[in-house]
Amino acid sequence: MALTLYVNHSIVTPDNNLAENAIRPFVVGRKNWLFNDTVAGAEASAGLYSLIETARANNLNPFEYLKLLFEKLPFAETNDQLRPLLPQYHDATEAR
Repeated sequence: MALTLYVNHSIVTPDNNLAENAIRPFVVGRKNWLFNDTVAGAEASAGLYSLIETARANNLNPFEYLKLLFEKLPFAETNDQLRPLLPQYHDATEAR
């Protein structure tokens, strides 16, 4: 009975493609992280990866967001100026 539950409910599917696609970037990243030979390098990679994934989670185009970030970041001098540049506080229409 549990196996055929998905037949009666349109939102339930018999596969886990959504879950697999959600973790794919971490699996690819895991192989790249093998080449971080210092703690500082690993922290830099983790920070950049986190920034990109947070941009994606907030419906931002990562390339456009990073481009905009690198243009505006040199002029931000205070925390109040930095906060709007973070992906979760950034206006999605600006980085499209």
